[in-house]
Amino acid sequence: MPHQPLRMIDANLNRSSEGLRVLEDVARFLLNDAELSQCLRTLRHSLAQQSQSLNVELLSQRDSEHDVGRAYPVPPSDKESTIKTASLQGLLGLVTANARRVEESLRVLEELAKLPELTSMLNSAGLERTRFAVYTLERDLISRISRRDKANKMAGLYVILDRQFLAGRDELEVSRQIIEGGARAIQLRDKQSKRRELLLVAQKLKELCSQADVLFIVNDYLDLALAADADGLHLGQEDLPLPVVRNELPIDKVVGCSVTTPAQATKAQNEGADYIAVGSVFPTTTKKQAVVVGVDMVKELKRIVSAPLVAIGGINQNNVGEVVAAGADAVAVISAVLNEKDVKGAVRKLVANIESVKGK
Repeated sequence: MPHQPLRMIDANLNRSSEGLRVLEDVARFLLNDAELSQCLRTLRHSLAQQSQSLNVELLSQRDSEHDVGRAYPVPPSDKESTIKTASLQGLLGLVTANARRVEESLRVLEELAKLPELTSMLNSAGLERTRFAVYTLERDLISRISRRDKANKMAGLYVILDRQFLAGRDELEVSRQIIEGGARAIQLRDKQSKRRELLLVAQKLKELCSQADVLFIVNDYLDLALAADADGLHLGQEDLPLPVVRNELPIDKVVGCSVTTPAQATKAQNEGADYIAVGSVFPTTTKKQAVVVGVDMVKELKRIVSAPLVAIGGINQNNVGEVVAAGADAVAVISAVLNEKDVKGAVRKLVANIESVKGK
C-alpha cells in the first residue's frame, strides 16, 4: 500500500485524539461534569481501539521531520486574528477550536475509510457515528460553559422587580437605582399585566442590564424570556417542566427553579437548573401562602446541591447576614428594596451586609 494514505490516517488520528483529550479535560477539571467527561473519554478510547491494528504500520510511515506542512508560515494577520479571538472567547474559543479539529479529522478518516484498500482497516460508519457524537458534545460543552459564566453571577443581591410593588414608579428608573446600588441580578415579575405590555418593559430592562453586566431574568413566562432575549428564566414548582424549558431556550440561557424541599432541589439540579432558589426562608408579606422553610433548610441544601443557592422570602437588613452565613450564594429580595424610598441606599446596605459576612 502507498504510504501517503497511512500518513494521512496517522495525522488525523493524532489530531482527533488530542482534541478529544482537551475537551475531556475541560469537562473534567473545569466543569466538574462527570457525565460529559465520561462520554468524551469513551469516544477517545473507542477511536484508539478502532486504529489499534494499524499502530505499527502508522508509526512506520510517520515522518514528522519532513512533513511539508511544517514549513507553511502563518500569515501575521491570521496569527493576530487567532490570538484576538482566543482572548475574547477564552474557554468557549478553546472548546470550539478543538471540537472543530476533531470533527474535521474524523471526516478525513471517514472518507479515507471508503477507499477500497482501506475499508478493511477503518470503519467508515463507526467514524461517522463518532463525528456526530462530537457535534452533540460540542453543543453540550458550549452550553455548560456559557451558562456557568452567567450562573456565577448569582452571588450577592438578586432583586425581584415585582411591578405590583412599584405602585406606578418607572421600572427603568428603579432598575437603574438597583444596579447603581450594586445588585448582580434583576428579575422581572408581573402576574397581572398583558404580555404585550410586559414585552416592552422587558426589552428595555434587558438593554439596561446588558449595559451594566447585570443578569436579567424573567419570571414564569418562557415566551417573554425568548422575545426579550433575557439572560434566563425563573420557574416555580407549578410552571412548565424544566426539561421542556431547557429544550426551548437557547443553549446559553440560564434557568432557575424555586424549591422548598431537598427532594425538589435535587430533582431541579438533575434536570439542569443553573441555580436553585429556596424559600420562603422567613415569613413574608409578599406571598402570604408561602411555605416557610427556615434558615436550616438553606444549610441543608447547601450540602446537597452544587448549583448556586439563592435564598428568598422575608429577607431584610436585619436577617440577611444570617442567611448568607447559612450558605446562600445570593439573596433575593422584593419589599426590602422596593418598599424603600431610597432604593439605591437600601440596595447598598444589603450588599454591604452580604459582603461583610462573606469577608469581602
